Amino acid sequence: MAEPQAGPREGFDPVAEQALALANLPDAVIVLDADGRVTYANAAAGGLFGVATAHMVGRPFEAVAELRDPGGNSWWSCTAKLRAMRAVRGVPPRELLLSEADGTEHRIDLSATFVRGPDGQVRRTVCTLRDAAARRRADAAQAELVSTLAHELRSPLTSVKGFSSTLLHRWDRFGDDQKQHMIKTINADADRVTRLIRELLDVSRIDAGRLELHRQMVDLPYLVGGIAERFAVTDDAVTIDSEFPPGFPELYADRDKLEQVLTNLVENAVKYGEGGKVTITGDAGEDHVEIGVRDQGDGIAADQLPLIFTKFYQSRHPGGRRSTAGSGLGLFISKGIVEAHGGRMWAESEPGRGTEVRFRLPRGGLELAGIE
Repeated sequence: MAEPQAGPREGFDPVAEQALALANLPDAVIVLDADGRVTYANAAAGGLFGVATAHMVGRPFEAVAELRDPGGNSWWSCTAKLRAMRAVRGVPPRELLLSEADGTEHRIDLSATFVRGPDGQVRRTVCTLRDAAARRRADAAQAELVSTLAHELRSPLTSVKGFSSTLLHRWDRFGDDQKQHMIKTINADADRVTRLIRELLDVSRIDAGRLELHRQMVDLPYLVGGIAERFAVTDDAVTIDSEFPPGFPELYADRDKLEQVLTNLVENAVKYGEGGKVTITGDAGEDHVEIGVRDQGDGIAADQLPLIFTKFYQSRHPGGRRSTAGSGLGLFISKGIVEAHGGRMWAESEPGRGTEVRFRLPRGGLELAGIE
């Protein structure tokens, strides 16, 4: 026997529900009749045009919003031919200029849908509008990203191509020491490209909210000790001290991701601290643990401190000198990893007295992954 279909709930008014949904949309929505007069405008439309919605209804659209294309043509007038074509269902998104009463102009993104009757004539035009500033900022950021990537990849790839081509065509002209130097350079630059690609994948996952965590119980003091040993082997001039209280609690976290965070923070401390001593500290509260990585470098100017966790940011020393080159993604990724664990990351610095990057993680076990 077929299950009975659920009918509309008692008191449900579909028209009222639709009107409420339109009224609460973040984008501006304007509905025009066949003559181009406004029959409906939601609150966002009033905010976008700076006009009360009650004053918009009944007026011609061109009187409410003077929207023109880059050539100075009225948008509504230009759609007349499209509205006359029965096969055209609407107008794809495009950028228009909105002229204000004081002569200023704003860029607006607009798309429209034509609602046609049985005879094919347009009965209503539903317009969706939004301020184009956010999209333009995103486009500019994307262009900057592509430019930065091209710059970051060009240098190591040029080196790999140049040395490999030289070895391939002039192998017999070089001694063993020269060959070894070129091969080591190729290997190091290949590692640099691989790391950059891995960082970009991490960035894309963080931006999309798809960073996966593989949690297990992690002994942070032991993890920090291993990182310190690796740096001690590769750089004798660096001293890394760790200060953790006895009985420091284990965390239920992604061990590899935390190692990535700590390694990046120590690398930055070594690089921007220009050698010297790096101190890693740990504190445990009732419901959290807090880790700090401190260097003894020049520090970061106060106006630059909020920017260090943004993509591709390269810090400058207080005197204006650009710091050691890098991808500029490490702190952005580290912050994203910490936040994916439900924590937060911040930095404290004072010019001439070094910088400390700290992060806080929730203290707990399986319940952090939703396991009772």
